[in-house]
Amino acid sequence: MLSTKLTLSSIMVGLLATLTGCQQDSKADNSAPVAQPQAIPSADDARTFIQHAQAEIEKLQLPASQAAWAYATYINQDTAAVSAYLGEKLSTRTAELAKEAAKFNQVEVDADTRRQLNLLLNSFVLAPPSQPDKSERLAQLSSELDGMYGKGKYCRANGECWDLGQMTAKMARSRDNDLLLEVWQGWRQISVPMKPLYEEMVGLANEGAQELGFADTSELWRGKYDMPADDFAMELDRTWNQVKPFYEALHCHVRAKLGDYYGTDVVAQDKPIPAHLLGNMWAQSWGNIYELVKPERKMQVPDVTRALKAQDYDEIKMVKQAESFFTSLGFEPLPESFWQRSQFIQPKDRDVICHASAWDIDDKDDLRIKMCIQKTGEEFNVIHHELGHNFYQRAYKNQPLLYRGSANDGFHEAIGDTIALSITPKYLKQIGLIDDIPDESNDLGMLMQVALDKIAFVPFGLMVDQWRWKVFSGDIKPQDYNTAWWQLREQYQGVMAPVARDANAFDPGSKYHVPGNTPYTRYFLAHILQFQFHKALCDIAQDQGPVHRCSIYASKEAGKALNNMLEMGMSQPWQDALESLTGTRQLDAGAILDYFAPLKTWLDEQNQGRQCGW
Repeated sequence: MLSTKLTLSSIMVGLLATLTGCQQDSKADNSAPVAQPQAIPSADDARTFIQHAQAEIEKLQLPASQAAWAYATYINQDTAAVSAYLGEKLSTRTAELAKEAAKFNQVEVDADTRRQLNLLLNSFVLAPPSQPDKSERLAQLSSELDGMYGKGKYCRANGECWDLGQMTAKMARSRDNDLLLEVWQGWRQISVPMKPLYEEMVGLANEGAQELGFADTSELWRGKYDMPADDFAMELDRTWNQVKPFYEALHCHVRAKLGDYYGTDVVAQDKPIPAHLLGNMWAQSWGNIYELVKPERKMQVPDVTRALKAQDYDEIKMVKQAESFFTSLGFEPLPESFWQRSQFIQPKDRDVICHASAWDIDDKDDLRIKMCIQKTGEEFNVIHHELGHNFYQRAYKNQPLLYRGSANDGFHEAIGDTIALSITPKYLKQIGLIDDIPDESNDLGMLMQVALDKIAFVPFGLMVDQWRWKVFSGDIKPQDYNTAWWQLREQYQGVMAPVARDANAFDPGSKYHVPGNTPYTRYFLAHILQFQFHKALCDIAQDQGPVHRCSIYASKEAGKALNNMLEMGMSQPWQDALESLTGTRQLDAGAILDYFAPLKTWLDEQNQGRQCGW
């Protein structure tokens, strides 16, 4: 069928041949050429185009996905070349189809066809230019940047080398200021050579975006949210301002406690917090310093890492338990191929990309996760998150190809985290990881742990794309990449580089999503949406306690409501999907404030007399 498919381009080629023949006949008759009217595409043409475009993309998508998986789980020259080649073929053809879709912009079509045309037009992360050598170069740059990150290591003066996993563990566990600084600086050496490649990639991606009718790649990214790009940016700011007072209270307390531990000569109480002291390579979540900042009262907080070890959980058992959460809600188990084809453990014989991700290889049932699982409570949560992607992917598999995605990209990230919010003591007792549920007097500890991971992340989730949008638009010039990065981090997070950074250091490249070209606003949205989803699902499950103690585990009613939203995929604006579960069409951080209300009261008490802000 595909070899005989009828697209707008083939229609226009046929018309051009007909018109040329007519002109030749006219000239043979020695009569003046007659201007021929341009063919006007119809609504039927648009529907035919969409039908065949989706079929063609689907055919190209499968080998490209398989090659990308092979590269991510076995990094070498050959897998890189094959992945780049097939990825370039898919993106180039999709770009061509997107440009054809733009030809229907003025055609009056039904709402469903218009939505699919718009989704195709906005389908890119990096839009390849039409010139073949530039398109190939863009794919090559993207692959090279990805590989530079995946193979990144830091070697000390004594010859000992550490990969990212080892350095991440040191950042999480060490309290040695000198070692933390060495590790922090060491990892950022890998991103220095990325800068010229990234700069070149930005130029090529912008060229491709402009061919699609966008001003630049920034406008392309911001235009994917069922509202005008500038309105969407304002909506993000409005939602952040709801969270900001709580974040500032948390920041004030954490800075004071770090000052007590390291000394105020290291952590000044009127400046941003040095980024290497927050327990995370990127200072994006602070849960690993819980012991330094927790409430001093004695509390019984479940130690999930210890419980997993005590009950002999291995990596597979951790994934099986996460799967059981979804099946308890009424979802079907994952296919057997998931267990055969996923990467759960870091191989010893090859380089892989360990960054956790969920894959839907064939857009139907070939679901997988790619992780290098550590047997910790944090990873237990991550596994729930990744399976959330997989169950979402399967829920919308029967939609047309252009609707096989989440209502917006933040929804995809939010679903697994929504489930993770139900990993409460109530749930841990239900699955036998703990024997007793601590009473509510212990909740401050749990809320602090969650806030250190999730609320600490919110401004980071916002600023990464604030930086990137300005890079794509040209507001941030290449010579200012690093300086602007740290200005935004200080502005939004109150976090600063622990030592002076060279302008060419390219510290943004030390975060996977920058060289990996993964849009980041989705994570900000997810951190708002997950609390909205959680509160709505707890109401549906008729959980009677405080929302932060709720678990929807085993609630078929909550599972049904969740699945109804997931099955919509991208077939409706995200506001419709949000309303179907929560009853509101607007992002609302009010659920966050409800969830953390006891902790906010406590933080305000602790911060009396402290100098807050930066």
